[in-house]
Parts: sequence; C-alpha cells; structure tokens
Amino acid sequence: MTVQNHPVDHELVEAAAHVARTRCRGDHHTMAAAGRAPDGRIVTAVNAYHFTGGPCAELVLIGTAAAQGVYELDTIVAVGDRDRGVVPPCGRCRQVLLDYFPGVEVIVGEGDGIRAVPVAELLPASYVWADHQLDTE
Repeated sequence: MTVQNHPVDHELVEAAAHVARTRCRGDHHTMAAAGRAPDGRIVTAVNAYHFTGGPCAELVLIGTAAAQGVYELDTIVAVGDRDRGVVPPCGRCRQVLLDYFPGVEVIVGEGDGIRAVPVAELLPASYVWADHQLDTE
C-alpha cells in the first residue's frame, strides 16, 4: 500500500491543540478534535471519557458538526491533552469516519512528521457500511 501525503492544514492542528490546552481537564476530557468543513469553517470538540467507553473526540466532533449544520468534513485531526500532540484515530473512529466521510483526510504522525492521508488508507481492505445497505427505492 502506498500512502499518499497531502498538504497539512496547520491551522486545523493548532485549533485542536488550543482546545486540548484550554478545555481538556482531568480524566473526563483528554482529547480534542478539529474538523474543517468544505466552506472553511473549523468545528472543534472534546472526548467524553468514561470507563464504559465514552465517545472519542472524533465521534463527538461528528455530532457537534451536525448540530452546527456541517454535514461534510474535508480534514480532521485529534490532539491529546498535556501537549501530547497529534494522535491518530482508533480503529472504531477510523471506521466511523470512513462511513460518514469517505473522502475525509486525517492528519496523523508526530512532530515535524505529521501528514494528511485519506481515511481509506488508514483502513486497508476496509468494510464499507454503505456498500451493505439495502436500497430502499
């Protein structure tokens, strides 16, 4: 598999890092995510950690975006609290991102090595939920 690197949206990374620094407190909120809408808007969110498996910041971002009228995202990034930097999405988030936004780019990597890659490249031989839905027409 050849990973295609795309230009990194540094403003988006900084938006997530700012939320991680200023809004993540204690054990309940440890990750921040930011997404860029096609119209340029940036939407941010934090995770809701709970021992039962609360939603990751990327999943909260999907709902937050919808609540703000954003139903498409071009790019997404997650950043950890305590200056942990960019954190790649977990497997569940990769699958959900692929299902909601098949063309979204995800910023991954560390330090100067961050890069933007299509979500499909993070899930080789992935299950595409839409391909298995019955047509209702």
